[in-house]
Amino acid sequence: MYKRNRQAWTKHLDFIVLDMLAQQLAFIFSYCIYNNRIQLPYAVPAYRTIGVLLILLDTMFLVATENMHNVLKRGYLVEFFQTAKLCFADLAGITVILFLLKISDTYSRIIMTATFCFHCVFSWLFRILLKTYLKHKGGASGRTMILVVDEKNVEPFFRRVQPAEKTEIVGIVLINRDATGETICGIPVVADMSSAAMYICREWVDEVFIYPNSLSQIERRGTKPAKSSIDAIVEDDFLDLLRHPESVSLDAEVGEPEMTENTALAELVQQCREMAIPVHIRLGINGLSGKNFVEKVDGFNVLTCTSNYASPLQLLVKRVMDILGGLVGSLFALIIMAIVGPKIKKSSPGPILFKQERIGRNGKHFKVYKIRSMYMDAEERKKEYLEQNRVSDGMMFKLDFDPRIIGNKILEDGKQVTGIGEFIRCHSLDEFPQFFNVLKGEMSIVGTRPPTLDEWEKYQYHHRARLAFKPGVTGMWQVSGRSNITDFEEVVRLDTKYIENWSIGLDVRLILKTVRSIFTKDGAM
Repeated sequence: MYKRNRQAWTKHLDFIVLDMLAQQLAFIFSYCIYNNRIQLPYAVPAYRTIGVLLILLDTMFLVATENMHNVLKRGYLVEFFQTAKLCFADLAGITVILFLLKISDTYSRIIMTATFCFHCVFSWLFRILLKTYLKHKGGASGRTMILVVDEKNVEPFFRRVQPAEKTEIVGIVLINRDATGETICGIPVVADMSSAAMYICREWVDEVFIYPNSLSQIERRGTKPAKSSIDAIVEDDFLDLLRHPESVSLDAEVGEPEMTENTALAELVQQCREMAIPVHIRLGINGLSGKNFVEKVDGFNVLTCTSNYASPLQLLVKRVMDILGGLVGSLFALIIMAIVGPKIKKSSPGPILFKQERIGRNGKHFKVYKIRSMYMDAEERKKEYLEQNRVSDGMMFKLDFDPRIIGNKILEDGKQVTGIGEFIRCHSLDEFPQFFNVLKGEMSIVGTRPPTLDEWEKYQYHHRARLAFKPGVTGMWQVSGRSNITDFEEVVRLDTKYIENWSIGLDVRLILKTVRSIFTKDGAM
């Protein structure tokens, strides 16, 4: 799932909120100093009105003057002048309002002037601190990106790139030669065109940025093509292949003589589409199918192609739902562990909580938590039962009756006996500790099933699409009768359908279906 960049004034909503906080802090500070005691001005009706007016004026001037435009690029001095300009506008606005309403004598001019001064200082400091934090935070907790570019354009790219964006370029793929293992501009070359798709499939990569060679040549000459001749920037075969992805042969070898640079790029775009990896193309073309839009990434105008995208507000709502649900789910997990823990210990000595490495969003590794329902040697014994796997292609592992589950055994007469482990799995109690992962931000309440390492190693390009979304405790395939689905391609289809049609409303419906499934034991495994 691609998070589309915020547009217009909402792009820097964090700075706007911080500026309002600085203003109100300055207002409170000025009021307390003037009255020589600690007291909130909002306790006085007259000053409560002033507080509200200040917030409204600050919001209006922030938006109207675009005070936050290019805030991440500005230096300390320029930032101070921009901050002072906004604060002066707030002071002038409140002065005019009080004068027109003929109530200026009700309020202290010292408090108003001090609020203006402290607002300048606090807001400027807050902006500098936030910018410093964002620059240090950068790619570590932001988006990771692979740059596909011709070697001679690497340095010009990094000269123009704007480091303020929350993206980290973690690798380079050269279009013109195989330089795997080398380092250019401090960034490692991770693959060539023939192995780029496989690298993206196997590693933690959020996005791909393609910088076509033909466009940069025109830029270096200083010419600006007319809108009607934009197609001249890119060769016709690249345009045709992008507009008609079905004509791209994914079986072709990039090294074959007949494969041109544009054909190789078009093939990589198609492979990224199958993996649901957002692709940013540094060019201007029309006629592409799917969800495509023009935006600015690292200072470049790009055409972004992705299977689906979410607005910052949608992701905020989803995260709030995850936190609230994670708190409730974690409480239930602790209660369940306290109840079934002693029985697990008695039947199979070892830890109550089971941790397993899984693959998360876009290939990121994390430890998933579950209540242990299997014997300690379950993974070692897995090889004994591979022939009994219900999923024929081996992409997942399921047994009709699993002897590795605590308490499960087959008697001499062939009768199957179950125990505490089967009870835990039947009622989906083992899943509750995953709410700890939800609180940590590694999982969501609703998402796709996180694959194990051995499953992930077998993934083809279209399987990679399942990793485009944060893994979930529940999801579309889980509520569709997970124990009855033995075709992995059906699981991929359902997960891909969920990603392409994702909405907050769909998450709510799936949560309600999950609750019903737990009580009816429908699809439990």
